[in-house]
Amino acid sequence: MGENWTERDVPSQKGRVAVITGANTGLGFDTAKVLAERGATVVLAVRDVEKGKQAAARLGANADVTVQQLDLGSLDSVRAAAADLHGTLPKIDLLINNAGVMYPPKQTTREGFELQFGTNHLGHFAFTGLLLDLLLPVEGSRVVTVASIAHRIRASIHFDDLQWEKSYDRVAAYGQAKLANLMFAYELQRRLAPHGTTTSIAAHPGVARTELMRNTPAIARALFPLVAPLFTQSSERGALPTLRAATDPAALGGQYYGPAGVGGYRGRPQVVASTPQSYDAGIQQRLWAVSEELTAVKFPVG
Repeated sequence: MGENWTERDVPSQKGRVAVITGANTGLGFDTAKVLAERGATVVLAVRDVEKGKQAAARLGANADVTVQQLDLGSLDSVRAAAADLHGTLPKIDLLINNAGVMYPPKQTTREGFELQFGTNHLGHFAFTGLLLDLLLPVEGSRVVTVASIAHRIRASIHFDDLQWEKSYDRVAAYGQAKLANLMFAYELQRRLAPHGTTTSIAAHPGVARTELMRNTPAIARALFPLVAPLFTQSSERGALPTLRAATDPAALGGQYYGPAGVGGYRGRPQVVASTPQSYDAGIQQRLWAVSEELTAVKFPVG
C-alpha cells in the first residue's frame, strides 16, 4: 500500500453501510462503484432520483444499492432525507459528503444562502448532524468530507458577508465553501475524539475530469482539452483519496488525503497538508457556531 495505494487496496466492505451524497455521477459514482464492488450496502443520496436510479442500474444487479432523494440546497429536503434514512438504516459506517456545486452564477438555496456555501457546506453540515446518531454507536465509522485545492484560492471565511450579498465573486465564493468543508471536517474530529468510535477525515480529488467543471468560464473550458493531460486525472483516480480516507485501516481522524503529485493536481492518494488558516481552531469554532445557528441543527457531540 503506502505510496502506490490504488482501489485494489480497498479492503472488503461487506457488512458496512455507506451513504454518499452526489453519487449519481463523477467522483461520487466512482466512489460508490468501488464500495459496492467490495460488498458495501450503498445509499446514493442524490437530488435527481431518476438519475440516481440510472446510476444504481449502472452499478449492476448484484450491487446492494438504494437511492435516497436529497437536495442539499434545501434544509427541508435535508431533514426529510435524514428522517427517511433513520427509518430504513439500522446504522451508518461511512457518510461521504461528496456532492457540490462549483462556480455557478449568483444563486441562492431555498433558505436564501449563497448556493456554493449553502450546498457545499451548510447542507452537508446539517445532513451530518442529523445522521450522526447512526454513526456514533458503530466502531470504526467515518465521516469523509470532500474538499478541494480551491480552499487555497482567494479563500477565507467572510463572516461579515457569508452569503455574498454585498458583491459576488464565484471563484472566491467557491474557495470559501471548500475552506468551510475542511474546517468542518477538522472541528468535527475534535468533537468526535472523546467518543472513540467515529472519525472525521477530509479528502480532495486534485483536478479531476468531472461534470463539476461545467460552470467554469468559457475560456477555461476552451483551453481545458489542451492542458488537461498535464494537470488533471480521471474521475476514477480523483475518487481514490476519498476511498482511502473511507477505507484504509491506517487512516486517522483529522487527516486530509489528496493526490501526491506537484500542486496536488494528480497522483496517488496520500496524507497531505492544507493551508495554515484551515487549521485555525478559533475560526473553525466560530464557523461551527454560525453553521448551527443558520441550519438550526445541533450535533450530539461537542
